[in-house]
Amino acid sequence: MYAVISDRTRQFTVRAGDEILCDLGHDSKPGTKVTFEQVALLGNEGNIRVGKPFVGGAKVTGEVVGEEQGDKVIAFRFKRRKNVRRKRGHRQGYVRVKIQDIQG
Repeated sequence: MYAVISDRTRQFTVRAGDEILCDLGHDSKPGTKVTFEQVALLGNEGNIRVGKPFVGGAKVTGEVVGEEQGDKVIAFRFKRRKNVRRKRGHRQGYVRVKIQDIQG
């Protein structure tokens, strides 16, 4: 069984046992349970349920594994021949979630 879940602005295709990087915030402690109720699609051996926009009564549960940081993104702006340069770096914080159960 698999599902397509929506986490704020991103969508993930998940199965039981998968690990995903979510943008849940930094207050999530390892071992806490997370429930995704915005399930856009459920699939099970050829039987597919598509939501409009979400499947009613379906939910995906997972457990927080830990926090991570994403790759460094560098934003560099400059104006040629003006000696104007701005370099900024950013690393987005993510929470790693292990998918445990898909109900629907």
